[in-house]
Amino acid sequence: MNQENNIENAIQEEISTENQSETVSNEIEISIEEEKILKLTAELAEMKDKFVRLQAEFDNFRRRTSKEKLELISTAEEKLILSLLPVIDDIDRAAVSMETATEVATLKEGVDLIFNKLRKTLDSKGLKPLETKGTAFNPDLHEAITQIPAPTPELKNKIVDEIEKGFYLNEKLIRVAKVIIGN
Repeated sequence: MNQENNIENAIQEEISTENQSETVSNEIEISIEEEKILKLTAELAEMKDKFVRLQAEFDNFRRRTSKEKLELISTAEEKLILSLLPVIDDIDRAAVSMETATEVATLKEGVDLIFNKLRKTLDSKGLKPLETKGTAFNPDLHEAITQIPAPTPELKNKIVDEIEKGFYLNEKLIRVAKVIIGN
C-alpha cells in the first residue's frame, strides 16, 4: 500500500509539474503576444508621426512654391517695365520736340527710331509677330473677319490682308491675327 501511495504521489507530482509547465508555457505565449502588440503599436505611432510630418512638409512646400510663383510673375513684370522705360523716355522727349518741330521728315525719322527701339526691346523679351499675308488660313492662328474676291488666283483661300497682327511670346501664341481671306 505504501508503494501504491508512493506511485500515486509521484503521478500527482508529475501532473502538477506538467500543469506548472503548461502554465509557464501559456504565460510565455501570452507575453510573446503582448510583446508583438507593443512592438506593432510603437511602429504604428512612428508611422503616424512620419505621416503628420510629411503632410506638414508638403503643405509648407505648396505654400512656398505658390509664393515663389507670385514673386516670379511680379519680377517678370518688373523686368519688362524696366526694359520699356528707355522707350517711354524717348516718347516723352519726342512729344516735347513735336511742339516746336517744323520739319515733318525729322519728326517722322524720330518716331521711326523710337518704334524700332520698342520692337527690339519686345523682341528681346520673346515677342514675335505672326506672319500672315499670303499664307494659308489656319483657324488656330487666324480669325477671319471677312472674305473678299481674291485679287490673284494664287491668293484664293489665302490671307489677303491683315487687320490686326497676331503675336507669339516665346513660341506660344498669345494673340491670333484678324485677317481677310481671298475667296
